[in-house]
Amino acid sequence: MHALPDGEAELSLVVRLPWEDVARLGQEAGRLAAQTQRPVTLDEAVSHRLRSARPTATHARPAEAPAANSAVSALPRISGTA
Repeated sequence: MHALPDGEAELSLVVRLPWEDVARLGQEAGRLAAQTQRPVTLDEAVSHRLRSARPTATHARPAEAPAANSAVSALPRISGTA
């Protein structure tokens, strides 16, 4: 994780995606490039998609403590191994 001068942070990670998802990101980059009238990388397209896909973020609020089993079962399943 790196702190950026604008007060944000950058986190680098590796994600395995099916080619269909990569193609959709390419389409998103094309739309964004047309909008901004400049070249756009897939990284930029992903960042833009993540920022625009959610309503304004709210700060985390303490939640009622769920049972340990339900907390684990609520996690998304990730197929494959790294």
